[in-house]
Amino acid sequence: MERVWGDTIVEESNLAQNISTLRKALNDDQQKFIQTVPKRGYRFVADVIVLSHEAEESLPEFLNAEIVETPENNQLMLTEPDSLGDANPRKLLPFQLTMAMMFIVTPLALAWFIFMRQPPPKIVPSMSSRQLAVLPFRNLKQETQTDFIGFSLADSIITKLGYVRSLTVRPSSAISGYKNQSIDIPKVAAELHVDTLLTGNFLLEGDDVRITSQLVDVKTQNILWRGTFDLKYEKLLTLQDSVARQIIKGLELSLSPLEAEKLKPEKQIDPLAYEYYLRGVDLYANNDFPLAIKMFQKVTEMEPAYAPAWAGLGRAHSANASFEFGGRDGYRNAQSSFEKALALQPSEMDAQIYMANLLTDMGNVERAVPLLRQALQTIPTHAEVHWELGYAYRFAGMLKESAQEAERARQLDPGVKLNSSALNSHLYLGDYDKFLQSLPANSDAALILFYKGFGEYHKKNWDQAVKAFEKAFELRPTLLQAKVGKALSESISKRDDKALAMLHEMEDKIEDRGVRDAEASYKIAQAYAVANDKTSALRVLKRSIENGFFAYPYFVSDPLLDKLRAETEFRQLLGLAQQRHEAFRKLLF
Repeated sequence: MERVWGDTIVEESNLAQNISTLRKALNDDQQKFIQTVPKRGYRFVADVIVLSHEAEESLPEFLNAEIVETPENNQLMLTEPDSLGDANPRKLLPFQLTMAMMFIVTPLALAWFIFMRQPPPKIVPSMSSRQLAVLPFRNLKQETQTDFIGFSLADSIITKLGYVRSLTVRPSSAISGYKNQSIDIPKVAAELHVDTLLTGNFLLEGDDVRITSQLVDVKTQNILWRGTFDLKYEKLLTLQDSVARQIIKGLELSLSPLEAEKLKPEKQIDPLAYEYYLRGVDLYANNDFPLAIKMFQKVTEMEPAYAPAWAGLGRAHSANASFEFGGRDGYRNAQSSFEKALALQPSEMDAQIYMANLLTDMGNVERAVPLLRQALQTIPTHAEVHWELGYAYRFAGMLKESAQEAERARQLDPGVKLNSSALNSHLYLGDYDKFLQSLPANSDAALILFYKGFGEYHKKNWDQAVKAFEKAFELRPTLLQAKVGKALSESISKRDDKALAMLHEMEDKIEDRGVRDAEASYKIAQAYAVANDKTSALRVLKRSIENGFFAYPYFVSDPLLDKLRAETEFRQLLGLAQQRHEAFRKLLF
């Protein structure tokens, strides 16, 4: 990769993705033309018969021909446009076959390259498209040891329906707060900004599972579909397929061939492995990343070809690396897991999204952006992809573009990343009120409380800032951002010595474990500057820029760095950030 593609943005998954595109162009679902050779690559396998008397046909005549498939012998044929009705095909010669493949592949490759270089077009959701929330299934037995089923099944259905373009489905993160709750349909629909709800219950008795669910049109209060599923526990994997089909039928949605392909039934896996998978999904949603890792690892050991498990394992490793100081091993394991997921299933959306997130966190934002733009080709209205694209743009200092992508994500899904991320670009642009308004009003998530304090800090509302910082630290003292907030709170209270002790301890841990969230490191540099430790602030700022956070326009105006502006090293670091920022803009805009 380094030697051949060193100056080009390319992923190992690009080959598989472009082969997939080529197969679609050739209508090659059964691998009649292009065969996958496990662990080796791809082979052209269609029959080619050389006919010597055709060898001298002119190239111009060939270029005016069209490629068709004949069902009689599954061969790739060449027919002239004027003779399509005469059933007079000519078999492709080896040279012609090569040229035919080139004329198919080259425009596709060129279109792909142009698309990856250009910002994605503005996507406005259709007013006629359905806004759906799949709520966690309620456990009728109220047994904590089986509660994981309710949320995890909803998550599986959400993932399945995510490929339907005419349907906007709220992500799992938006519905996790409704576990085992009585549902007031109008109230919940208003909170989630949806017009359609799927609610349900489940009852587990020994090996028997009964699941009841209903699809409700919120505006009319009509039940569009109601169903009961009685199945053995070992067949739980089939439920997501059955419910997804019924939802599509109930909403009278038309599917494209690609969407229909994505909604085909899942291949059955070991029932115990699937239980571990569901437990891993639930643990991840509860921010128990270490235990989620163990669950997903069990799945991959039992079912190594199950792509969703590798994607889940990657997400858990990545989150643990960034938020809980998991460090370099976590990032390495996350990348390996995502690569395995994409090798098994190149269009695995979660793997694409979170691989891009990981690349951004690891300082490879130039590689993350093309991957996200490619994902938008599959689902242009995928809110989380737009959000991650905004996140990547933010790292590169494309602040207006970042804010636009994040706003677009919230337009598509007002609840996307609501409690697990923030629209920082508004803060970086100096729109402090707009930033605070973008945060959920009554969230008790430590990360959101930190950002509320951070916004108030920028507005110099010291009392509100301290209150939010202290609450965030009390709720989750291991969270990196909560630690930064606590240090800022100490500085506000004129206790710089305590702030610096915390920051040095945090920096040592980050350095020792290899944590690579460069934006989070930048916040440590800000806190050092506020606490009057210029040497440490410049040291961490340099590391942050080198690790991939080069938001140059923000650095120019950031009020928390004002104490550093007279330093020669700061101006040098500013120049370094500017250089990479401008190179990024030239490369991808």
